[in-house]
Amino acid sequence: MTAVMSASQPTVRALRAEDHDAWRELFRGYAAFYEQSDAMLETTWGWLLDPDHEVEGLVAEEGERLIGLAHFRPFSRPLAASVGGYLDDLFVAPDARGSGAADALLEGVREIAQDRGWTVVRWITADDNHRARSKYDQVATRTMWVTYEMPV
Repeated sequence: MTAVMSASQPTVRALRAEDHDAWRELFRGYAAFYEQSDAMLETTWGWLLDPDHEVEGLVAEEGERLIGLAHFRPFSRPLAASVGGYLDDLFVAPDARGSGAADALLEGVREIAQDRGWTVVRWITADDNHRARSKYDQVATRTMWVTYEMPV
């Protein structure tokens, strides 16, 4: 993946091992927004660094500071006979919102999807996540699908 860079946007690159502490703070902020504990932090970090695990990560940085993250993975689409990308997590530090980090991260995921031949990038967000939905409405099409979860 080529780094996304311009005068108005942060740089986007693949997550690296040395990003652990800064990534941890960003992911902790993301988890807090969704009222989740941070018990999953180290498991998720392990997945992101494991080349055999499907989940991958991008980060947005301004200078030496990480200001955003995106976690994504492939998923099979049987009815389309294709593979798509699933954006699990997208988060920008509150003090960096409006910096272009969200746009740069979404474009980074789109570029990976194009390089890998994925046919779509899909994600969900909370209905009341108005700021994020405003951004998503600019770059994607809201679908009519309703999401369910079945406890196991």
